[in-house]
Amino acid sequence: MPSPALLENYVAGQWVAGNGARTALTDPVTGDTLAFVSSAGLDLDAAFTFARERAGPALRALSYGERAQRLAQIVATLQANRDAYYAIATANSGTVATDSAVDIDGAIFTLSMYAKLGAALGDAHTLLDGAAVPLAKDGSFAVRHVFRATPGVALFINAFNFPAWGLWEKAAGALLAGVPVIVKPATSTAWLTQRMVADVVEAGILPPGSLSVICGSAAGLLERIGPFDVVSFTGSADTAATLRAHAAFTERSARINVEADSLNSALLLPDAAPGSAAFDQFVREVAREMTVKSGQKCTAIRRAMVPVEHFDAAAAAIAERLAKMVVGNPRNESVKMGSLVSLAQKRAVLDGIAHLQREAETLYDGNREATFVDAGADSACVAPVLLGLRDGASGKRVHDTEVFGPVATLVGYRDLDEAVALAKRGQGSLVVSLYSNDAVAMHAPALALADAHGRVHAVDPSVAKTQTGHGNVMPQSLHGGPGRAGGGEELGGLRALRFYHVRSAVQGPVALIEALTQNAVEFPAG
Repeated sequence: MPSPALLENYVAGQWVAGNGARTALTDPVTGDTLAFVSSAGLDLDAAFTFARERAGPALRALSYGERAQRLAQIVATLQANRDAYYAIATANSGTVATDSAVDIDGAIFTLSMYAKLGAALGDAHTLLDGAAVPLAKDGSFAVRHVFRATPGVALFINAFNFPAWGLWEKAAGALLAGVPVIVKPATSTAWLTQRMVADVVEAGILPPGSLSVICGSAAGLLERIGPFDVVSFTGSADTAATLRAHAAFTERSARINVEADSLNSALLLPDAAPGSAAFDQFVREVAREMTVKSGQKCTAIRRAMVPVEHFDAAAAAIAERLAKMVVGNPRNESVKMGSLVSLAQKRAVLDGIAHLQREAETLYDGNREATFVDAGADSACVAPVLLGLRDGASGKRVHDTEVFGPVATLVGYRDLDEAVALAKRGQGSLVVSLYSNDAVAMHAPALALADAHGRVHAVDPSVAKTQTGHGNVMPQSLHGGPGRAGGGEELGGLRALRFYHVRSAVQGPVALIEALTQNAVEFPAG
């Protein structure tokens, strides 16, 4: 077999190999080394300068519609290479094909959606925010607010769980806005991100330097962030807090968008008794969210809340579904759930389970008698674990601790007011889902929970087959959440453009204000 390759970085319009210490990317099932990465020795000053001064102006010389066409061309390029991406995901992320699709096809779908949304902006180079407003009694002097793309760079510091979607759900908005992207993927799964960037660069779709990738250490990146740059971070709340204290934000006032830890909840309403359609939907969704991508989704259900009188029935029904899950090597067609991304992540998950078990009972533990298919005990495989806390109000750890794996806690509540209060003890989450046999019954809790959640996902039997899923992030909807979830916002249709623009009030003679409408379109959302 050939020796694993060193993956190059693409900066300042060139492919450059790191010249220092290398980090191995491994197969989390077999332990085999797949590739190496290094960002040592890169000229970061040149990378940022090239992106700002060469790529940015070239991107912004195109209209929104022309940039949307470039997104469509990226979609075609990625579709042509899907098989290679699936192979990389299997090897480097340990995911089965259906889980790889969430990442890879989800990325392609998001890009295609933004290509369509951007096409509707046509030949515009400026976005208008509201109508002109007179500032003089005779109307001769007025003001109009405009959005213009920031003249900086968008730096993405991404998480390990979505190496494809994590790049493109952010880059879709940035590139459509006309802002060049530098992505620093999580090192452990950087191969897929790097390969996708390589394919787009080779296709010559974007002006040189519009899309750069740095694989390895993030050292020195924030030191290059200037006042007109923006940073988007996905990861832990602790790391986010460290980033926010950096001089790039405290002194140079660069903007940062954060998506962090999230103790998302699924809430079974009191009317959804065992045997009802809503109860069955709740059980299916909890089990599915625990096992899709081995629970390594920022939107996964971590707390499943049920009326205490339905606790035992829910526990038995969810455990029955989890017991059917075949875990192991994703190359084996019988396997339905692959591994975690690394042994380090496996240790973190097992430690997290032990932490929660000091407070919650174990309702189901697939690891007790686990036989992983084509994968040994030294692999990064972990079977699903369902914990339980019958008196949800008595808990602390289950409302404070996110275990980033196939783990959830069933939480009992006495009445709907308590359920809402328990969900909010997550201190801000990305998503909460509601399950009821009566759509109108979800009205009050949906609004009560909206101020603490980026997304409220409500399901009754009428939408059982059409609802998009608790954990699926749709590009038409906002993604993000307040408080502990990071306080950020991504996607939401064309609302995503807001982060990459500067809003300015242009005051002047009415003739100038009217001229602002040339090559401009009203900002369509947000």
